[in-house]
Amino acid sequence: MVRSLGRGLAWGAFALVGLVATLVLVVPLVIGAERYTIVGGSMEPAIPLGSLVVVQPRELNDIRVGDVITYQLESGEATVATHRVVGEGVVGDGERVLVTQGDANDSADIEPVRAPQVRGVLLYSIPLLGWMNVLISGELRMWVVPVISGALLLYAAWMFVSAWRNRLRRVSDGVPEEQPERVPQTQD
Repeated sequence: MVRSLGRGLAWGAFALVGLVATLVLVVPLVIGAERYTIVGGSMEPAIPLGSLVVVQPRELNDIRVGDVITYQLESGEATVATHRVVGEGVVGDGERVLVTQGDANDSADIEPVRAPQVRGVLLYSIPLLGWMNVLISGELRMWVVPVISGALLLYAAWMFVSAWRNRLRRVSDGVPEEQPERVPQTQD
């Protein structure tokens, strides 16, 4: 019973790690999305501090009021913010701009968002995982991700091989396979 529970927990953890890896690495790569870490509390409680957000590029004309977007605070600069679109407007030359506001903020952002600033629209967020993204960045990420992935694959292989070996040992010792308990059926 304890062994079965341990196996179930191990497989559950393995499945959880696989799901997180898919959401963080595979999905953004396949759809051309970008990942960012939320380091401020302006979008709480919808997007808590430390969340990892996955943002898909989208044209300004395809963004609507209510969408959560990530945009550059200044065009061409690396610093970004993730806020909700609360309005739209037009500036002097007829250019469409977006008015944004953090859910936890009392008022809209001072500067409107122009098309070149928009990085994309929020697809999904994963709470707390952003801190891991901050901790494991740059050169550290280049060796940590393959090492952890390799270790998980080795662990999965070890689990398969040990289960296969135990099964072979039971068969060679003449121990029958465990059969599910049959419940007697009655006729009415």
